[in-house]
Amino acid sequence: MKIEALKPELEYEQRAGIGIMGCADIAVRRALPAIRRSPFKLAAVASRSHEKAARVAAADGATAVEGYKRLLEQPGVDAVYIPLPNSEHAVWARRALEAGKHVLIEKPAVSSEDSARQLVALAQARGLALMENFAFLRHPQHAQAQALIADGAIGRLRAYNGSFGIPPTDPGGIKYQADLGGGALWEVGCYPVRAAQAYLAPDARVLGAGLTFDPALGVDVSGSALLQDGDGVSAHCSFGLSHGYRSTYEVWGSAGRLVLEWAFTPSHSARPVLRLQQKDRETSMLAPAADQFLGVFDAFHEAVRDPAARAVHREDLVRQATLMAAIRSHARP
Repeated sequence: MKIEALKPELEYEQRAGIGIMGCADIAVRRALPAIRRSPFKLAAVASRSHEKAARVAAADGATAVEGYKRLLEQPGVDAVYIPLPNSEHAVWARRALEAGKHVLIEKPAVSSEDSARQLVALAQARGLALMENFAFLRHPQHAQAQALIADGAIGRLRAYNGSFGIPPTDPGGIKYQADLGGGALWEVGCYPVRAAQAYLAPDARVLGAGLTFDPALGVDVSGSALLQDGDGVSAHCSFGLSHGYRSTYEVWGSAGRLVLEWAFTPSHSARPVLRLQQKDRETSMLAPAADQFLGVFDAFHEAVRDPAARAVHREDLVRQATLMAAIRSHARP
């Protein structure tokens, strides 16, 4: 049966309505405040518990819904944000797209290239936006870094080195549940891998990877991966759930090095430091403070309104899923 695409010129009477599928901490603490300042209107909040959904929805006058399927049936919901456990992303993204909703999926979107390509094909056929939420990409420090490199501040790019590690938390948490898609690779490893793609050519591939598993927890708690593109630029990505906090990357070139000291999770009021090292001189630069989650919902809303803005998000989602699946494959004993 032929799938009819939605009309690209679709207009909303006012602001596009968005629904939140699940009341995860990231949704309540970071996404909701950003949505309130974004072009979206919060239309509905869904949870397995109506009471929880009602608590979250109350401040915005949104509809509280028990059950995720019912969220997709609510009038006024043009788009959905999915911050469910990793194992639930693919199935609910597919159902949302089939229901005609634009979809923003919390990272990591999916765990395989096939799943990514299937979702992208469905979104494209339906004329819908599909985007993976890597909020850090919306912080201006990364554009600042890329502009410096484009201007030749470090010469010709040779290598990238990114690290993201966090201390251990409650072992009963979702990040430690293998059946929910937990583990260090998916929880924190995806960050330096995604950041590396801003500096490597699209043909980057995985040369090798390793993961350290905790048999008591049943998941990987640390790891590293080595990538390289066709120009010979390499990327080393290290990550873990049993580390002192570290959230940084550096890019090393033929004439210098640029370090972003708080690359992935700066608070909305923080001004991260970029350090540019050239020969015997070091220059420190402050990036502006920014709510990177607001940047996400602004970018997602643009993709909802403008079909021309959607392709890059689909391509990014497939490329990330492909690299992450390759890392996981390389790391298997």
